[in-house]
Amino acid sequence: MLHSHSAGTTLSLHRGTAQQHSCEEAHGEVQGIQHRHHPHHEQGPRVQEHDAVSLNHTALMATLHCLTGCTIGEVAGMVLGTVLGWGNWPTVALAVALAFTFGYAMTLYPLRRAGMAWGTAIGLALASDTLSMTTMELVDNAIMLVIPGAMEAGLPDPLFWGSLTLSLILAGAAAFPVNRWLIARGRGHALVHGHHCH
Repeated sequence: MLHSHSAGTTLSLHRGTAQQHSCEEAHGEVQGIQHRHHPHHEQGPRVQEHDAVSLNHTALMATLHCLTGCTIGEVAGMVLGTVLGWGNWPTVALAVALAFTFGYAMTLYPLRRAGMAWGTAIGLALASDTLSMTTMELVDNAIMLVIPGAMEAGLPDPLFWGSLTLSLILAGAAAFPVNRWLIARGRGHALVHGHHCH
């Protein structure tokens, strides 16, 4: 009986260790970037190259994460505004509001699922996503407003979907260097990597 209890305890310890190891690997890349970014550490060409690759990969994942939430909200807002026959500015306002809502929700959900308090989770989501999503929304909506007829085009019109797709791609491209800059300085999505895995 004692042997069975001991085996069960050992198995639980192994599972806990494996889970902790997985989470450490998920944000170890960011920690490594920040550690080697310190000016007092000597960096050879290979270390610098690995740092750049790791930083670019992490920034890309953060950009795709934000872009997914923004895309869901943006498409929903543009479609609803078009269906309801709203003007340009009410439609843009709805799209921006939904984009931020879905963007923050995608960060909040795993943090809350991990047991984090609402206040702490909301603070992390605001700190990690706000600048990136603001950049995306400015670029995305500016392009939609600039393209002639894009906002007035109906849902069956390829101009509407083509313009929206182009605007989202360019918005993601604009947000990538923003995320890269933030993560390199331990800000943005670097703040949440220690709490959950994207």
